[in-house]
Amino acid sequence: MEIVKATLKHLEDLVPLFDGYRMFYKQSSNPEKACAFLTNRIKNNESIIYIAYIDNKAVGFTQLYPLFSSVSMEPMYLLNDLFVDGNIRNKGVGQQLIQAAKNLCIEKGYKGLGIQTEVTNPAQHLYERVGFVKDPDLHLFWTNK
Repeated sequence: MEIVKATLKHLEDLVPLFDGYRMFYKQSSNPEKACAFLTNRIKNNESIIYIAYIDNKAVGFTQLYPLFSSVSMEPMYLLNDLFVDGNIRNKGVGQQLIQAAKNLCIEKGYKGLGIQTEVTNPAQHLYERVGFVKDPDLHLFWTNK
């Protein structure tokens, strides 16, 4: 397995995974809008995206957004997206993607990683297995739509 940081040249591999991720969360497929969204994140350096490859086939990705903690006065990342192709799950891909995110935090000296996901997401077992702890203080959200 190879984990690489996504650039614009990876969009062809990334868009189907991102579209699949959105459909997992009950959104309509929209590869064109997904491509535009990811292009903007990469071009504007607004996120870090890692892609997992097995035998030169893209099988999963994670997307990190930069955040800051005012209390600790340290930068951190929000692990907002993690998706592994359904045919490849339970083979360690998600764990390797998370490890790449952890390694980035270690390399940069960042505070750590937060995760945003649905409370019913079965991947929570993976998150806990690799050292994440549930934080009940993070379960509020305001939306303007």
